[in-house]
Amino acid sequence: EPFTPWPSAAELGRAGDFELVDRVARAIAVELRAAGCNVNFAPMLDLHVNPESPVTTDRSFGTDPYRVAKMGVAFDRGLRAGRVLSCAKHFPGHGDALVDPHLDLPVFTGTMERLESAELVPFAAAIAAGVPLVMTAHILLPRIDSERPASLSRTMLDGILRRRMGFRGVILADDLGMGAIARRYGPGEAAVESFRAGTDIAMLCHDWQPVAPAIAAVKRAYDEGRFDETEWRASLERIERVCALAELPGPESPLEILGCDEYRALAAEVRARLH
Repeated sequence: EPFTPWPSAAELGRAGDFELVDRVARAIAVELRAAGCNVNFAPMLDLHVNPESPVTTDRSFGTDPYRVAKMGVAFDRGLRAGRVLSCAKHFPGHGDALVDPHLDLPVFTGTMERLESAELVPFAAAIAAGVPLVMTAHILLPRIDSERPASLSRTMLDGILRRRMGFRGVILADDLGMGAIARRYGPGEAAVESFRAGTDIAMLCHDWQPVAPAIAAVKRAYDEGRFDETEWRASLERIERVCALAELPGPESPLEILGCDEYRALAAEVRARLH
């Protein structure tokens, strides 16, 4: 409240109606724009493969990669139709892990072949649909990169997401203050290594204290020539392109649209499909 109490991704997945997902996402976008927001860190494309996962639960569209892909593309389409930037997360997916990355580092023991046949399917669909942002996961994939979690791994970000999958939008690192990273790296080191891996924007959330030291560490690394200048400029250009998308003109709704009868009825329509 006062936003509409929308169904969860799991409820949308169980309803199984892609057109309905699009409608819900468009309505969410209208509410967000009315409140002054132009980006939504959604859709979440992690597969709910492990029923014991503390991360996916009601946040995932489901277990089937192709169904989740269609759900994700519909949600992405709806958000962007409402002039809100979408963000596919958490690349490459951590629905088959038991550890919550807010607390510690999850580990995925699967192969690249397994990723391509399952976890990466929804991300590939989102990239093909033109999703502007992808958020990375703090998860270690020892059979692909045994040294660094995906969010700090050049193998995962530059090698797989950029070169292999062809993503040309902005790569966004999930909160570097989460336990998965903070228990192993200082905020400055994490930010520097994330950018060196191929991240465009790194987040530090919930605590202002480490932000200034992280910025100072990045500036020092830049001054020392630790970043490739061509890549640095390309990253800036990607960010500027996304900022331009966020400023596309269009009608704005009044705040009174939040939680309106029409949107509550739409939310009820989704939940009615579950009975």
